[in-house]
Amino acid sequence: MGILSEIKTVLDALHIPCETGRMSSPAPDEYCVLVPLGEDSLWGDDTIDIDVEECIISVFTKGNYIKMKNTIIRALLLNGFTVTGRAYIGYEEDTGYFHYEITVEHPYPYNEENESKE
Repeated sequence: MGILSEIKTVLDALHIPCETGRMSSPAPDEYCVLVPLGEDSLWGDDTIDIDVEECIISVFTKGNYIKMKNTIIRALLLNGFTVTGRAYIGYEEDTGYFHYEITVEHPYPYNEENESKE
């Protein structure tokens, strides 16, 4: 399981719709968009031990964004994610959504089978 599927599982438990890249139309009053940032590796004894995946969760709501982002952050922390960034992006006049971003990362045991073949 990777970071996108784990975040989707957390958000599903909170009944918050989410998609990767962009939200399908029509968008609900509250939703999240997941944007994978990449991955890094932690090494030990000349081998990769841990892959660390990173993702931005863009939170959109027409309601109280503070309550929503606090609920999401609390759930992410309880599920082993590390929150590395939080930022209020702004109110989008054209759509009526408040936009907030949460950046998270999560470690996974290194699996050589997941590496792309050259």
